[in-house]
Amino acid sequence: MRRPATLLLAATLALPAGLLAACSGGSAAPSTSASTPSSTDTATATASAADLATLDAIQVSGDPGATPTVTFDTPLSVGATVAKVDTKGTGEPIPAGAMVKVNYALFSGDDGSMVGSTWDDKTPEVIPLTGLDPVFEPLVNALVGAPLGSRIVVALPGTAATSTAEASPSSVMVLEAFENVPLRAEGTAVTPPAGLPVVTLAADGTPSISVPAGTTEPTDLVTQTLIKGAGAEVKSGDTITVEYSGWLWDGTEFDSSWGKNPFQTQIGSGSVIQGWDQGLVGQTVGSQVLLVIPPSLGYGDTEQGTIPANSTLIFVVDILAAT
Repeated sequence: MRRPATLLLAATLALPAGLLAACSGGSAAPSTSASTPSSTDTATATASAADLATLDAIQVSGDPGATPTVTFDTPLSVGATVAKVDTKGTGEPIPAGAMVKVNYALFSGDDGSMVGSTWDDKTPEVIPLTGLDPVFEPLVNALVGAPLGSRIVVALPGTAATSTAEASPSSVMVLEAFENVPLRAEGTAVTPPAGLPVVTLAADGTPSISVPAGTTEPTDLVTQTLIKGAGAEVKSGDTITVEYSGWLWDGTEFDSSWGKNPFQTQIGSGSVIQGWDQGLVGQTVGSQVLLVIPPSLGYGDTEQGTIPANSTLIFVVDILAAT
C-alpha cells in the first residue's frame, strides 16, 4: 500500500508530496538541505452537467471512519474536479481557513482499483484549507461549513503527459475530516529562565525575538518549552505539522512559515536538522518550543542561502499536530 504522501501524487502530478506539501509556502530552512445530498450540494461553480452526472453516479458504501467501498463506471472521465458532501457528519462545522485532520482513500478512474488508503495505513494527514493547489478548490468548498465526520466524494480529471512526467488517469477520492487542528500553540504558559532569547507574540501568534545584550551564545542545544500543550507526545518517525520562525543569533530572521502555510515534516528521522530532531521529539502537541541550535546541530561550517556558515540558529516552533 502506498504511503499517503504518494496517494495524491497519483491523483494529480501537480502535487509532489500530499496535500500539505502541495500548499506549503514556507521554505524548508530546517531541512537537511535547507530548502446523500445531490449534485445541488456539489462544491464547484464551473462544473459541467456531464461532470455532475458522473459525480452523482459514484456509489459509496461502508461505515464512516473506515476505508469505504466505492463503485463507478470505468473508465471514469471528468473535465474538471468536482466534489460533493455524500454523507453529513455529526461534529462541529469546519470553518473557512481551518486546518483539518483527514483520512482518505484514492481509486483509479481507469479500473476502479484502490490506489491506497490512509485508513488502512493508519497515517491520517493534516491539511490547511487555504493555499492548496487550485485543483482541490471544489474539495475545500465542500469541506467548509460541513460537520466534522462528513464524507466527501471527489472526482479528479487525469493529467496529460509532459516532458517531465507521464500521463496519469482520472481518480476518485473519498475523504473524511475528523478533527479541527488549532492554528497556533495552545496550552499552559511556561516562564523561561533568564539568559535566553526573549519571545514576543503578535495577536495572531506570529513570534518575534530579541536577544538581550550580554546574553551568552550557547554551545549546546537549548530546548525551552514556552507553552505546554496537552496533546500527544511527539515520537520519532511522526509527521509533525508546525508553524515556525527562524533567526540568526543577531536577530535577523531568515525564514518563517507564518502568513504562508504550516510546514510538515517527518521528525526524528534525519529529514530536518539535528537540532529539530533532538529538540522536538518528546514535546507534546499544542506546545510552543524555543530552540537555540549550535552550528554542530544546524548547518555546521556550510553556508545555506542567507544563513552564514557556523551560525547559531534560533527557532520558535508551534507544534500543531503529529500523525
